[in-house]
Amino acid sequence: MVFVILGTQDKTFERLLKYIDKNIELGNIREEVVVQAGQTKYESNNMKILQLIPMEEFKKYIKTCDYIITHGGVGSILDGLNASKKIIAVPRLAKYGEHVNDHQVQIIDEFASKGYILSCDNLEKLGDVINKLQEFKPKKYKSNNEKFVKLITDYIDKI
Repeated sequence: MVFVILGTQDKTFERLLKYIDKNIELGNIREEVVVQAGQTKYESNNMKILQLIPMEEFKKYIKTCDYIITHGGVGSILDGLNASKKIIAVPRLAKYGEHVNDHQVQIIDEFASKGYILSCDNLEKLGDVINKLQEFKPKKYKSNNEKFVKLITDYIDKI
């Protein structure tokens, strides 16, 4: 099963779902596809589309999916990484009215440059990126929380 996460933005991300539909029809995606669509309204005979999912159900989908296709939200990416899932991330772009700016490009680039995820900034190449998943070995994610806690503790100790 492929779990598609669009987050809970107040803007649509229909563009991604159109390309996923296209890749299902082309045979690049053969698994069942479940979508957490948030505010995106989209009709498809190829995908199970759910608007908002209770957290327990969301976690179940992450745990049981083969891989994740997500927008560039940090929370969605981290949820997948913490479950040791292969992830393809696609940025929401301002020019399509999907976000107010293009910060998701930088977020995805940062995670991809470290080998944690695969980036797909050109949806025409989504099928190629899906095919790369077979050989992709994501780097194990390690949180920087301990480093931040130490920085804050050191700062407090100095005061």
